[in-house]
Amino acid sequence: MNAPKTNLIVNELVFSLYQRPLHPELFTIYTKRHLKTEKYEAVIWETGCSHLVSVFAQNMCLTELIAAPTQMLPKRGLIERFNFRGQRNHKCTLTRGLSYMTDFQVEKMSPNLYRQSHSDLERFARNRGVFAQFDNEGSEGLRPFSYLDFEARRDELHIHAFHAFPDQVTIVKTQSLFDFH
Repeated sequence: MNAPKTNLIVNELVFSLYQRPLHPELFTIYTKRHLKTEKYEAVIWETGCSHLVSVFAQNMCLTELIAAPTQMLPKRGLIERFNFRGQRNHKCTLTRGLSYMTDFQVEKMSPNLYRQSHSDLERFARNRGVFAQFDNEGSEGLRPFSYLDFEARRDELHIHAFHAFPDQVTIVKTQSLFDFH
């Protein structure tokens, strides 16, 4: 498996929302999880300090993707695309009862606060969610990682994602809600 590109410049990361699934051959997938409930199925992939979440319900698919700007991506089915800078909210309602909301922030921290946050998230990730740590050492020997925590409810899927970039003392945090009412 190829080493992930974890030396990304955080402000260059791209958020994309698709109304379709994306093919796994487009990505190097480090960890994955499949969820199935009464109303929907979801696929979660960690793709090297980035992630993809596809949710399938009622013959529809909605895919959230955070990726490097150099990632080759299709244009078909693209609903929204923007760069990660600061804090942002986005809402999207599709027909037939599927809505989506996301809130994200790029948090650049002091070295002490970053070290503590990195340690806390890493410890918490050992007990739940999907976690991938990468070999590239960043500042003070800390390693980049991606951690996705999720809560699969009957009518909702909550995703909390954390992508840690030690060399930039920055954590990208996203909070997404897929709602099936």
